Amino acid sequence: MLRISTFNVNGIRAAHRRGFLEWYAARSPDVIALQEVRCPLGALPEGAFAGMHAAYDPGTLAGRNGVAVLTRVPPAAVRAWGPTTHLLAPDGMIEDACTGLEPLARPLREFTAEGRYVEVDLADRPVTVASLYLPKGGLPAHLQKPGSMREAPDGGARYDRKMRFLTGFARQVDASRRRALAAGRDYLLMGDFNIAHAPLDVVNWKRQHRSEGFLPEERAWLDTLIRPRRLHDVVRRLHPDTQGPYSWWSWLGESFTKDTGWRIDLHLATPRLARTALTGGTDRDAAGDARVSDHAPVTVDYDV
Repeated sequence: MLRISTFNVNGIRAAHRRGFLEWYAARSPDVIALQEVRCPLGALPEGAFAGMHAAYDPGTLAGRNGVAVLTRVPPAAVRAWGPTTHLLAPDGMIEDACTGLEPLARPLREFTAEGRYVEVDLADRPVTVASLYLPKGGLPAHLQKPGSMREAPDGGARYDRKMRFLTGFARQVDASRRRALAAGRDYLLMGDFNIAHAPLDVVNWKRQHRSEGFLPEERAWLDTLIRPRRLHDVVRRLHPDTQGPYSWWSWLGESFTKDTGWRIDLHLATPRLARTALTGGTDRDAAGDARVSDHAPVTVDYDV
């Protein structure tokens, strides 16, 4: 069995204070994809990555983004977009720099140094594992109404930026998937997609069609990835008729207590790997004050 988790930690230093290592000890994943690590190499806390080997791209935006893939044994290969990715030993020392991931789709070049994607070839299993932090985005200009938004209207700039990312990343993920399959490997893309795919993935879905993260065009983009011969939504395969299981809840109000959340943290696997999934879902804390992050880990056991 191979236990794999994806976890948006909302800052690794804060996550350590809130119980990240306790979660790791209780669940003991073999592989972990992390997002929003948000910490430069020199400021990582002691034991930041739970004594695992870490392919980590912190990016260059202070206090933002940062993705990693953690493994028990050193990966066979590491690939990422930017020059800031390194393979770290369990003691935190730099073991090696990664190899570049080429070619980079033109619409992604503005995101190269932001710490949004890293992939590794596992050394002990025929699987390529990737961690993604997709831009949150915003509303298109025609849906922006001053006075009804938490953020100031921007004329659709954040929305347009996210759509550029989606256009480029669709090409990138298809290239990575094909590369893995050509090498006799399966491909597993995990992370915070900042998009809820279907009505079962968000509370009060009928009211969300004009909300960022559930816009028709965002959901249609996920449709292009999640196809029978491309990638399968592993948790949805395991829970086909379940509302949720949600993986993100606002810190505000009683969202967590009332379970008014979104399912935006996904395992997307090539068909052969998806069929090996035995059990999986959200590692939801029992109480709001025990939360490590505003996201919960999503863990799946694969019979690889």
